[in-house]
Amino acid sequence: MNVRKMRLYDTENIYSGEDRDEYEKDYARLIQSPAFRRLQGKSQVFGAGSGDYYRTRLTHSLEVSQIAREVARRLVKQFEYLSKKEHPGLMIDPDVVECASLAHDLGHPPFGHKGEEVLNRLLQVEHGLKYEGNAQNFRILMFLEKRAGSGSGLDLTASVLLAINKYPQCIDEPGRLKGVYRKEWEGIEHLRQVWGMPGNMATLEAQLMDLCDDIAYSTHDLEDGIRAGKIQMDRVFFEDDRLVAHVLKEITDDPSYSESNWDNVDQAAMVKQVLMNYFEQWETIYAECDREPSRTRREMKARWVRRFASEVGIIDDPETGWKKVTLVREGKQNLELMRTIEILKKLAWVTLIKDFRVQRLHKRSEVMIERLWGSFKKEETGRLIIPPDWVESYEAQKEKWPWERLAADYISGMTDAYAEKVYAEFFASRSGSIYERD
Repeated sequence: MNVRKMRLYDTENIYSGEDRDEYEKDYARLIQSPAFRRLQGKSQVFGAGSGDYYRTRLTHSLEVSQIAREVARRLVKQFEYLSKKEHPGLMIDPDVVECASLAHDLGHPPFGHKGEEVLNRLLQVEHGLKYEGNAQNFRILMFLEKRAGSGSGLDLTASVLLAINKYPQCIDEPGRLKGVYRKEWEGIEHLRQVWGMPGNMATLEAQLMDLCDDIAYSTHDLEDGIRAGKIQMDRVFFEDDRLVAHVLKEITDDPSYSESNWDNVDQAAMVKQVLMNYFEQWETIYAECDREPSRTRREMKARWVRRFASEVGIIDDPETGWKKVTLVREGKQNLELMRTIEILKKLAWVTLIKDFRVQRLHKRSEVMIERLWGSFKKEETGRLIIPPDWVESYEAQKEKWPWERLAADYISGMTDAYAEKVYAEFFASRSGSIYERD
């Protein structure tokens, strides 16, 4: 049995033909799924519908998949042991990485990270349940999505499921902030045991997908921010000590912050240096592009993506005894460039997400999600206003999942626009036929 192409449920390939490779089937199942289509209506940084230019979760996912696929192709040529098939978790297939990248953000609710934060708070306070985007990915892929012949989601191959699983642990265990909900974890853990995966270690494909996601965040979000005027391309803006302080605070306050990655580094000085290097590069490219801002933005993005992607490599990790996908120079982890990615990510965060106008939108979305939750959370009344197919799904699975989880599933699956539409139906003063609103 090819353990990389095995499926949890359709083990004998009854429900799919033999005319395509298994990863081609996974790709088709993903891009033709409603969950994937809904990404076009979910916020990346700016709200979906803010303008034709700005990225949504869909365009972000497509860009991550393009970066990851190209890097995967290079790594396969560069590292011979990847093709020796000595361990299923120590292989890289560009098709697998592409599929994982397309699926990595399916679990994000409407209104970006604010929606995730609010749903998690409501579920934990009221029911002791958690909500987290990565865990919701597997809830969608292994249960909520429906395909012909399967009552268990899209039933993707083991390789793709484990390539999406960048946090290989059960989130329902005490103290866990990331992971997989317990029910789906049973299936993921089974696959990991079949593969002989060491505890808490992600496959190389999952690590590559995650790193390419960071590369996209640290480059594409800045391009959107410059286009929106939130990041002012002038020296005064980049030399502002308040900007440096805010970026540094976001870095050190991040739960994933590791002091060892910043040993013997003057953090404030490095933040200043990276910001000034970014601005000075803009000035150079701006002159090269005949002072045309649009061309300059695209060229800036392309050069930074190329710089990061070209240094992605694989090293041995002595602390874990596993291998690590990271930025590499001369056979060692390039911590300076990894820190640069982090600084640029936080620059996007403090200039875009922390902008008071964006925070006002977040407050508005928080109110909407809280009131929608209040409408759906009680089974007796909620089942009257949730679509019948959702109620049928709950009836078929209610011994496994409480009503509150299904209500959260319904809200989290909404696009930004649909969440506003349902909110308006419940709480706005409107006239006219209900059929005009569908």
